[in-house]
Amino acid sequence: MGRRSFQRKYLSTVIADIPITTTVQSWTKLSIQAKLQRPNLQDQGRQGTAMDSGMFLAALSFSYICKALGAVLMKSSITQIERRFDIPSSISGLIDGGFEVGNLLVIVFVSYFGSKLNRPKLIGTGCFVMGIGSILIALPHFFMGYGERGCEKGSKSYMWIYVLMGNMLRGIGESPIVPLGISYIDDFAKEGHSSVYLGTLHTIAMIGPILGFIMSSVFAKIYVDVGYVDLRLSTIRITPQDARWVGAWWLGFILNGLLCIICSISFFFIPQIKKRSQNERKNSASLHVLKTDEEKNHMSNLTKQEKQAPANMTDMDTWIKEKKSPERFLSRYLGGFLWSLKSILTNNLYVIFLILTLLQMSSFIGSFTYMFKFVEQQFGQSASQANFLLGIITIPTMASGVFLGGYIIKKFKLSLVGIATLVFFTSSMAYVFQLLYFPLVCENKSFAGLTLTYDGMNPVDSHIDVPLSHCNSDCICDKNQWEPVCGENGEFYDCSCISDSGFQKGNHSARLGECPRDKCKTKYYIYIIFQVIMSFFTALGSTSFLMILMKCVQPELKSLAMGFHSLFIRTLGGILAPIYYGAFIDRTCIKWSVTSCGTRGACRLYNSRLFGIIYLGLNISLKTPALFLYAVLIYFMKKKFKRNDNKTSENGRKFTNEGNPESVNKNGYNCVPSDEQNSETPI
Repeated sequence: MGRRSFQRKYLSTVIADIPITTTVQSWTKLSIQAKLQRPNLQDQGRQGTAMDSGMFLAALSFSYICKALGAVLMKSSITQIERRFDIPSSISGLIDGGFEVGNLLVIVFVSYFGSKLNRPKLIGTGCFVMGIGSILIALPHFFMGYGERGCEKGSKSYMWIYVLMGNMLRGIGESPIVPLGISYIDDFAKEGHSSVYLGTLHTIAMIGPILGFIMSSVFAKIYVDVGYVDLRLSTIRITPQDARWVGAWWLGFILNGLLCIICSISFFFIPQIKKRSQNERKNSASLHVLKTDEEKNHMSNLTKQEKQAPANMTDMDTWIKEKKSPERFLSRYLGGFLWSLKSILTNNLYVIFLILTLLQMSSFIGSFTYMFKFVEQQFGQSASQANFLLGIITIPTMASGVFLGGYIIKKFKLSLVGIATLVFFTSSMAYVFQLLYFPLVCENKSFAGLTLTYDGMNPVDSHIDVPLSHCNSDCICDKNQWEPVCGENGEFYDCSCISDSGFQKGNHSARLGECPRDKCKTKYYIYIIFQVIMSFFTALGSTSFLMILMKCVQPELKSLAMGFHSLFIRTLGGILAPIYYGAFIDRTCIKWSVTSCGTRGACRLYNSRLFGIIYLGLNISLKTPALFLYAVLIYFMKKKFKRNDNKTSENGRKFTNEGNPESVNKNGYNCVPSDEQNSETPI
């Protein structure tokens, strides 16, 4: 201790006689010369880990496929889950939002502590948990039994809670994949190659949604009790077009869970790569600049270090003492966090963008969750047909839109105002095609006893007091049972006592099941065309969301701004949107099923016209104020940039093109491209 104290006093005495500017300049100049003459040992180390980095990229791509597959399976199985567990749409919306709840529970801890631990093993653990969650979602199918019709009391009446818990586990397991995976890629990738790796990663990840839609389409055709019930020999008289049909929804989650567990194994054999510091990245990124224009960057670095350096050695001693004091250290950084949070929440551009993205994402999440139910109820398509056609056509269209959007921004070197204008244009075009959906809304099904009187002549507002017909006036049937039949005149007759082979009475005939909606087939094909075009414009502008978010705040607040944005959108959009969409959809039901315990179950028949108006109306009501806020955002951007340009011309400052990583954008903030990207919703 005595020798160390003597050295410290000696250094303080010597340095105290030297001006601080001279000291910083000398140290910095020697450091720069050493870096220019020293061989790049990091590149040599990375060459030795090329095989590990390739293995990690392959494993991470596999995990991206698995998580996207699970997300699509959940969205496309909502209707099947409702029918299986006899629950309303509001409950199924809660189940769907459970993923976001689980993700939010651990995302902060994973993002902070994950960088300090072995990241590949932590990602592998997340994949394993995600696999267990997927299998847990499917387990209630086995607990409930096969063809069980008795009153399920106790725990069996709330089997859907296991599905909710499994989806929450999926959210917990997914949380480390995106932030830790991208940071790991950024560490092993050579300078300028991170974007290539990330582009490859997200391109491969598109396999997940495509597989998800194909699997959902195939499994929706298979009866839920496959392997235990032979449809040719059993008394099951329904088809996939029937409102009571439940497909083998659980098969997809079993397969997805096994794939996630298999994927997790590879991460435990990948070594950890030391995380590079921010200063190291900046020095490595700017090394080629120092060689060509050393003097300019040398002076820039000196200016930054002069601002950060203590004024004298007494201040340095005080700073060291604060570092050693946990209370002062915590107070210092907590105050900095609160100041940073206040800074982004008082930024007009950030707050406007935060609100408008919440509106847009709520519309997207809510509409996508119930899109397949909308197609089933409006156009009479089965779940299998809706999943296959929408998935196969929409996913490639969205992929091409994302690619073209990034190309346009890079090709024309759009400024921040130009990027915002592009998003406003694409959102406006998607909004126009959303309005064109309203003429495609089909009329209610002609259902005698529900929407019509039994003679098929007069529509009714309420089905409660509809008089019976001779068809079922003498039947002793349970009104709680749902056994629709289709008459030869295209009307529905609720006549449960008819034999399986149909009946003949006078000039009337009927068959079991619902009548097909042939009148809406043309509208269905037009809807598919509009859906493809709308998806393309939506994806075309999606590339710009992250760029606007990063460039409307100071560079040092970029991570906090992205984190708070993700928390805000997931909480108010990812969790709440499916719930209130489902609650509004439940209000359009005109015939509920009744469980064996006498309680209300899933909806058997919707007022299809009211369903379409409410579903599309919710989308429009969320997108309309979002478009208005886009115009406000662009106005404030131009106003702020014009004021900053005036200040720039007065000070004689020059701004370089934003394509330069060291450039300064028009709002006075550094524009440093980032390889970080935010995680899911859905596809």
